[in-house]
Order: sequence, then structure tokens, then C-alpha cells
Amino acid sequence: PLNFSNQCINDIPDLCLRALKSTKRYSLPNNASGYTVAYQRCCRNGQIMNIEDPASNGATYTCTIPSAIRVGHNNSAIFKNYPPQIICLNTPLYYDHSATDPDPEDSLSYEFCDSYIGATTDDVKPFPPAAPPYSNVRWVADYSASAPIKGSPAIQINPVTGIITGTPRRLGRFLVTVCCHEWRRGVLINTTKREFQFVITDCSKAVVACIPQFSSDPNTYIIECKSYKVHFVNCSSGGFAYLWDFGVPGCTTCQSNDFEPDFTFPDTGIYLVKLLLNPGSTCPDSISRYVKIFPYFNTNFAFAGVPCPEQPTLFSDSSKATIKPVNYWHWNFGDGTECDSQNCTHRYNYGGTYNVVLISKNVKNCIDSAVKQVTIETFKPFAGKDTIIVKGEYIQFNATGGNQYSWLPATNLSNATINNPVGYYPDTGIFKYALRVISTNGCEGWDTITVRVVNEASFWLPNAFSPNGDGINDLFRPLSVGYKAIKYFRVYDRWGEQVYYSENLTSGWDGTYKDKKMEIGAYYWQIAYIDRYGSEGYLKGDVTLIR
Repeated sequence: PLNFSNQCINDIPDLCLRALKSTKRYSLPNNASGYTVAYQRCCRNGQIMNIEDPASNGATYTCTIPSAIRVGHNNSAIFKNYPPQIICLNTPLYYDHSATDPDPEDSLSYEFCDSYIGATTDDVKPFPPAAPPYSNVRWVADYSASAPIKGSPAIQINPVTGIITGTPRRLGRFLVTVCCHEWRRGVLINTTKREFQFVITDCSKAVVACIPQFSSDPNTYIIECKSYKVHFVNCSSGGFAYLWDFGVPGCTTCQSNDFEPDFTFPDTGIYLVKLLLNPGSTCPDSISRYVKIFPYFNTNFAFAGVPCPEQPTLFSDSSKATIKPVNYWHWNFGDGTECDSQNCTHRYNYGGTYNVVLISKNVKNCIDSAVKQVTIETFKPFAGKDTIIVKGEYIQFNATGGNQYSWLPATNLSNATINNPVGYYPDTGIFKYALRVISTNGCEGWDTITVRVVNEASFWLPNAFSPNGDGINDLFRPLSVGYKAIKYFRVYDRWGEQVYYSENLTSGWDGTYKDKKMEIGAYYWQIAYIDRYGSEGYLKGDVTLIR
């Protein structure tokens, strides 16, 4: 019958085990070499994954009877348990493969060992079987006699106890052979070998104890660095009763039956906390994780500097830790730049408010973060746009960006230390000014402006324009110097129809009329203006529209 009955597994696979036991008594004469008993058959299960060509290679099962002349009376070791028929994937394995020996003077040791190739498809039941020595099976790459199954932790057998442990990580059938060695007074006198298949299946446990891992440290639930109190999260399934042991040495009351308890640890240190599901029932399960208590740890920082673009700001770590040293820092300055030193100097290219984050960590892996806002002034010194005037005119400057201004040179200016001096230019020329601006926060910067002084008032209009949307020469409009205003600016097509009209010097024609693009060709314009003395005048000309 199926040697697997466990109500704690949801989906038991459909497997069976056939066992054949034969008993017969033989009387053999003593000899110095002892005897080898051999049994050969073909072939193995074709689904075995860790040896080559299992469906075409048979097996040889042997045992030895040591020489009575050499070792005296001897009983062979007898394995205690049937091999496990079902092993669950990703579930810790604990299987007792130990044996007993009726001879009190003998001791036993265990190891994974090789299996033998046996009969072939040409002779599936050879009799008598072939004489030793026998050839070993050929293992698939990454498998061997000592590592027949992939696992993490690795599947291994304890050489003293015979306990097989590990967690299998791959589905399938795997050949496993265990050798039990008999030792007498330090001398190996016999080896009993048992070969079997491990069937690893994706059976799901109905009861699973689960404590999550919130730390990067191995098998650690949490590293608590703010308090001695810890709230425990329970991610178990299939449980109806819970027993928490908080791992405090010598404390018999440091337990809880709550689903998700809170517990205050008595001191700093590392505690192994265990959760037992359904204690005393037929379906228990348990899990243990470390809890590391290292209060107190707090991340903090300060910053100083002139809050201006391109000016250095010093960021200084001020993290506090009971357990030192603090040995990790990571800064994010909120503008896409970072730093991994304890203290960092940073320059912001532009004004704005930035969220600065510092993550720090100490030698015990306590980790914390702090966020502060750093405001950098949006500082843009502006002297004004370059301009053209007629000689003998005044110009009113209007600089912005700060509260202290200094114009260099002071030529033709009414006051070189204010933002809006008046400039007077009695003669023609090109006058260039540099403006130094200082803000209320101490930000300092420069800008320039050029004033061109011409001899008389003028209009400038291009003889062609291209309203194609490329941002270059898309508008047809007059540029003027020395005129007070215009009465109108008109554009006509070649049939004399007016296609544009404006009374504003800053407006221009975009080459459309009634929301339609005008044809390529010549157009005619007229301007009626008022000069700076109040007199009216009239100008006309033509322009070519191209695309």
C-alpha cells in the first residue's frame, strides 16, 4: 500500500510501491574472501532524471558476506524504515535512513554512493548474474553519487545518524543510493547498500507555518532599531491554533497564543523566534526566524550654504546610533544626482524646491531614512531687451531679479545703482551695459543690454517672408525706431483686396486671410504713422510671400 498517509497534504499523488520479500537459508563453507550475493535485472524507470539512458540500463543489486575466517561471526545492518515514496517540492526533508546492527561491537556510518549498471534489453533476467566487479551508472551533468538531487539547502545524509535533510528544488524522479558501512574496532568489515528512487512532486501542504522576512539578513524577520517592541506578522495558512516562543533565554512566560502578537524584548540582542501551528494536533507545522533588537538608530542631517543656483550647499550627516559605527550613507538630492559619502557638497543648477533623502545604516544593519526640503532661489538677473532709439531720446530701463543693482558703465544713466535708471543719448552710437544684480538671499549674477542710438527715425520691413511654421521669418511686420505710433498697417493682394489690417506695431501678418493660406506671390502694404513730434506720415511698398 501507499506508504504515505498525511491529511496535512492537499494533493497526494497517485503512487504505489511494490515490495517483494524472499527468505531462504543457506549454509556456505568458510573462505578467506567471503561471498558476494548479486541480483541483476533490466531495466530502470525511464523517467529517472539524474542518470543517462535509464530505460536501457539495468541494475545490479549486491550485498556481501564477509569472511568468517577474517572477521568472525557477523550480522549485516538492517535499515529501519522503508524509503520515502513522496517528497514535496520546496519543502524541507527530514528522513531517517539509519540502520541497526545486532552485533554490539559494530558501529555504523552512512554516505550517498554509486549504483551499479546491470542487465540489458538483450538479456533482461540473466542467470547466473555476471561476476563482480560491476560498472557504475553514468550520471547526468551536475549530478553525482554524492549529490544525486538538487536542493537548497543541499540534500545530504548525516554520516553518523543516517538522517537525510535538505529542501528539494526540482520536480521528478531521482536515483539515490545509500551505503551503510559496518566498522569493528576501527576496521571496515562490510557495507550494506540500498538503492531507491526519490519521487519529488508538487504537493501543497495544507498547513504551512509562515513568518515573513522583512530583512536582507539571512532568515531574519526584522532588525528593530527604533524600539524594543516588535509586532509579528503571521502569513501562515491552515492554522487553527498558534504558539509563539520569542526565544528569550530562561523565560518560560515569553510566549503567546495570539495570531499576530506584540512582544517587548528585554534587551538588545539576537533572538530566535519560533511559531508552532496547531500544536499537539495531527497537522502541526513550525518555522523559526531571527529577530535582531538594536535600538536606537535614527537618521538625520543638516545643510548649510547660500540658497542660490550654482552655489555650494553642504549636506552633513547627523545620524544617531547606540551601536556604532554608522558605516553606510546614500544621498539623493532630488534633482537626479546622488552621493555615497557621509558628508557631501552639492550645487543646484536651477532654482526650486528639492526633496533631499538620506539613507544611512550602521554596523548591525539598522537602516533608516530622513527627508528634508531644500529651497533654492529662482534667481534670474534681467537687464532688459536690447533696443534701438533715435538720438536725443530718453529710455527708461527696467531691470528685474533682485533688490540691489549696479550698472557698468554709468554713462548716460541718471542713476547707476537702481533697477530703473533713465538713459539720455544726445548722439548716435552703440552703448553696452553690464548689470550686477544681488537678491535678498545674497544670490549674485550678471546680465547685459545693448542700446543702439541711430540718427533718425526709421521703418524696416522685409521684402519677403515665409509663413511655413518653422519659427523663422513667419510673420510680416514693421520694425520701427523713433515713431510714436501707427494709425494702421494694411496688406493687399494683387487685385486690391485687403487681406490684413492692424493698428499695433507689435502685430504682424501670418500669410492667411479668413483662416485660409494665401497664395505665393507679391502683396502690397501701406503704413500710416505718427512720429515722435505728433506729425502724421505715410509709407508703402511690396513683399513677396514664399513657402
